Amino acid sequence: MELDFNNLAALHWLWLVALLAIASAMAVAWRRRAMRSMIDAQLIARIAPAFSPLRHGIRAMLVIVAMMAVVLALTDPRMGTETEEVTRRGADVMFVVDVSRSMLAEDATPSRLDRAKLFIDDAVQTMAGDRIGLVDFAGVAAMRTPLTLNYGAFMTSVADLQPKSLLRGGSMLGDALRLAAQSFSSDAIAGRAIVLLSDGEDMGSDPISVAKEIFEKQGIRIMTIGLGDSRDGGRIPVADEGARTWLLHDGQEVWSKMDPQTLRDIAQSAGGLFVEAGTAHIDLGEILQRSFADLQRGEFETSTIQRGIPRYQWPVGLALLLLVSETLISDRKRVRRPTPAAIAGGSTLSQGIA
Repeated sequence: MELDFNNLAALHWLWLVALLAIASAMAVAWRRRAMRSMIDAQLIARIAPAFSPLRHGIRAMLVIVAMMAVVLALTDPRMGTETEEVTRRGADVMFVVDVSRSMLAEDATPSRLDRAKLFIDDAVQTMAGDRIGLVDFAGVAAMRTPLTLNYGAFMTSVADLQPKSLLRGGSMLGDALRLAAQSFSSDAIAGRAIVLLSDGEDMGSDPISVAKEIFEKQGIRIMTIGLGDSRDGGRIPVADEGARTWLLHDGQEVWSKMDPQTLRDIAQSAGGLFVEAGTAHIDLGEILQRSFADLQRGEFETSTIQRGIPRYQWPVGLALLLLVSETLISDRKRVRRPTPAAIAGGSTLSQGIA
């Protein structure tokens, strides 16, 4: 059996233990020098004849070693393995991401699309057991990742999202919502939700009516996340023969603004929540947990996992033993006191000499 440590970063606490040990040694040395500078060595021996520097050092060493054992426990040592069957329970959540060229606007740094990726990453970090999928859209909606429990593959698809420049321009919010709704199983036992991340620009796809229909017929709730500045907006960068410039229309720079009203109406029509992220950073994971806490959780699959058996109890037990031992050791050494017979014998001898 191999001994593994799941939290080696805890070893950094050893620096604190070392500093405390050095500080303790310096304090003892300073105290001894101070006493010797003020009091004669013979007088010290008469004042404190029972004090033992060796015992004091042993006590300090026991405390230091106990602290080191606690640090070892914090590294989460594991030895041996145990098998456990885990049943995944969760809801179905489909992320729908706008990848039109307006999502390149940099009013939400580094861009609206990059900010959407960060939000999704935050959300996935808080999920445990939920199936998640990905749809992207611009002029045409496309399924990128069907509902899955493979979060790694899902995040790879998210990282690969790129703005689309298609023959059919603009954003088709309604088409994207309809495709996401079709990806859910009709006989699903788990709660279902759609998370739409967009700046709200739409090219006549009637997303509000689509959202209402999805909610009423399938019971799918929709949360909308608004990205971008709704007041001033932002310009859309493009590359022209290797040079960075801005998107033009009729000779004028195009300024894209987030449309909060459309996104708010979509959410309200589908029993969901509109989050006006704008240009700020939000914790989408926390918001999803609160908003979808009442979603029904279904059982998806049962898997067998093997994990290491925690052994932190061993160093913790050693630390407790050392600390108890430290309390049982006194700084003073035993001094033999003369017995009454010895005292009497000494008095008789003194009288005889006298």
